[in-house]
This record gives sequence, C-alpha cells and structure tokens, in this order.
Amino acid sequence: MIGDRWGVSDGEVSRSYPCDDFVTASALQVWRGVTVEAPAEAVWPWVAQVRLAPYSYDWVDNLGRRSPRELVGLPDPKVGERFTTAGGWELGRIVSVAPGKQLTGTIIGAFMSYVVVPQDHDTTRLLLKVVIQTNRWVGMGLSVGDLIMARRQLLNLKKLAERYQD
Repeated sequence: MIGDRWGVSDGEVSRSYPCDDFVTASALQVWRGVTVEAPAEAVWPWVAQVRLAPYSYDWVDNLGRRSPRELVGLPDPKVGERFTTAGGWELGRIVSVAPGKQLTGTIIGAFMSYVVVPQDHDTTRLLLKVVIQTNRWVGMGLSVGDLIMARRQLLNLKKLAERYQD
C-alpha cells in the first residue's frame, strides 16, 4: 500500500509489535522507523513524553502550541493513562507498556506501538507501528497522512534525544 513503510527494514516489518494483539481482523498496517544516535536510555523519556504533546507538526495537530523541548521528568507511563495530548485535549489511552522498551496506545480505533530497540555503539532504533481496522480506500488516505505526521514526529524525537542525551 502507498505510504505503508518509511525507514524500516523487512525484518522490522515482520517482527511482532504489541499493537498486533489489539486488532485481530484484517487491518491497515503501517511501519515507521528512525535511527537515533543516542542510547535507548536517552530515547525512552522522549517516547514517554508523547503523553504531553504530539511532537509532529505543532501548527496542525497541536493548534500551534509547541511540543515541549525539555524533558519534564514524567514517571513511567501506566496502562489506562491518557496516551497523548494535542491541542489541549487529552486523547486515547495507554493499553500496554514496558518501561524503557515500548509504549502502546489507542486513539479513535487505531492502535500504535512505539518500540525502542538498542543497537551497537550507543545508537537506538525507534520503531512505530500503527494498525487500524478500516477499508482499503480509507486506509490508503490514512496511510499517507500518517506517513507525513509520523515521520515528522519520529524525526523530532530523534533530534531531541540526540541533543539532550545524558
């Protein structure tokens, strides 16, 4: 499908993600990934901070409010807590979490997993998979839209983790 992959290898596409456990019927599946030149311990706090803001195009999905550029020291996320905030609205719920490794949430029927994969030489792969039950035509539109927004989000998280690593 158009826009279903960005920055991921075939192996990363074929691996299991926590969001797969929440959508059992055929669904739109999209994968995104970025290499972060920082250890996983520096990446995870930024993933966990997605609870505060979308970190994408703030002028679109955050009504012009700037996503925080400093870590605020949030505790690790917990199942049942809000997943994110955009435009001042609390959105979605966390459905699965393994602190330091993955955060999975749901928003409007979509399930998404952020997975932090340590690599050699203090680098990290930050992977995102989104699944949603939908028809093919709606799915194509969602896939392209998600590609634009998720790409910006992952690149922003990468930049912040690289800049502010301990």
